[in-house]
Amino acid sequence: MHDNPCITKVLVPLEFLHRATLPPGAPPPARIALFPGSWNPPTIAHLDIARAAACWAHEVILVIPRAFPHKAYDGAPFPVRCQLLAALAQSQLAPPHLAPPALSAAISDGGLYADIATEARAALGPAAELAILCGRDAAERWASWPYPDPAHLDRMLLHCRLLVAARRGEYTPPPRLSHRISTLPLPAAHDDVSSTDVHHRIQHHLPWQHLVPPAIHEYVRQSF
Repeated sequence: MHDNPCITKVLVPLEFLHRATLPPGAPPPARIALFPGSWNPPTIAHLDIARAAACWAHEVILVIPRAFPHKAYDGAPFPVRCQLLAALAQSQLAPPHLAPPALSAAISDGGLYADIATEARAALGPAAELAILCGRDAAERWASWPYPDPAHLDRMLLHCRLLVAARRGEYTPPPRLSHRISTLPLPAAHDDVSSTDVHHRIQHHLPWQHLVPPAIHEYVRQSF
């Protein structure tokens, strides 16, 4: 088991819903971005963030935690969200838009970024370089969370980077952490797209399909 003092007791490897298939003879991805979310449902804005990681990552893993430290699950049941992620990662629409990176999907037992990174290390082995991928709002919540150990952020970033998509504004990291945090440029076209807006549109019988990747339209239609 990989020895990672990432302030976590979670030692279970990520559970893959779908792992991107490598071309014959291709080496394993050297850089992997872990993209946690509640995926209720995935939107085209989420894919914007995954595309933005192409400047660093060879593979993006869409991660759905079984529980979050800051909110409870509501809306679609957890198994439905897993189906959505698996369908999106498996879709033939994803690779041309996201290549590189390849697109995978997985379940994490832990909800903190450190937990997810540790589970990924257990699943992927010691060779790959890892990063957590998120939007500006999630990064600000991560940096201001009341962790019991004040060194939590510093220790986590020893073992994985943070990639922050500049959604609705650019993220300014704490100076002491900036060497391990990268800001990714993101087009502003989808700044206002959200899962909440998709829910609102479905409930009020308004057009919503343009906000959701086509590969999961039918799943969303049946589940929300």
